Amino acid sequence: MRHVGFIMDGNGRWARRRGKSRTSGHQAGAETVRRVVRHAVRLGIPYLTLYAFSTENWSRPRLEVEALMSLMERFLGSETPGLVERGVRLAAIGDLARLPAKVLKALDRARDATAGGAGTVLTLALSYGGRDELVRAARRAAECLAAAGKPPHALTAEAIGANLDTAGMPDPDLIVRTAGERRLSNFLIWQAAYAELYWSDKTWPEFTEDDFDLALADYSVRVRKYGGPDPAGIDTGTK
Repeated sequence: MRHVGFIMDGNGRWARRRGKSRTSGHQAGAETVRRVVRHAVRLGIPYLTLYAFSTENWSRPRLEVEALMSLMERFLGSETPGLVERGVRLAAIGDLARLPAKVLKALDRARDATAGGAGTVLTLALSYGGRDELVRAARRAAECLAAAGKPPHALTAEAIGANLDTAGMPDPDLIVRTAGERRLSNFLIWQAAYAELYWSDKTWPEFTEDDFDLALADYSVRVRKYGGPDPAGIDTGTK
């Protein structure tokens, strides 16, 4: 197990069921982020990627987006010392130029402060969408081909992969989504081609270390064939 991704869903539903504001739900979700990151570090998981804010999330009500950005800025500032202490290196993927200046500054400070971390790489997917990432990667790869005088048919999957936001990172082994939804919602759609998927009915604020362990236990008994024959010699399908 090298890489786990989380689609953190259900903050709003958690809040609504309790008669609270959506902002309260996002604040409760931030506490779960702390728990999950610390547990991943304890388990020695090398890469952890959290789907924190999608390209589609920009269409949410302005006040909610502003609250999320403010929460992100505060979270980065408050959590950085703990990340440094635990040897976590912070990274970010997505169309980061769309983020407010204050969030970008907080993100840059956190990445600089944790750059020497030799433990878990925590990647925040911010203003991120898988399709948007693929378009940007394809454009960069095409520009490289043109600069080298090569024709379009010289484009390869490896060239696209090298231009993704996640270049240099292993593809996710496991993607966990909370709140009972069963779709990727534009998260790491290239990288997740052979990821195992795990669905939790709990909302993100309710998700615990024990739930994380259940997801990992479920993953541990799966057979990953990558389209080849079953390594145990019993072929049960094409995946």
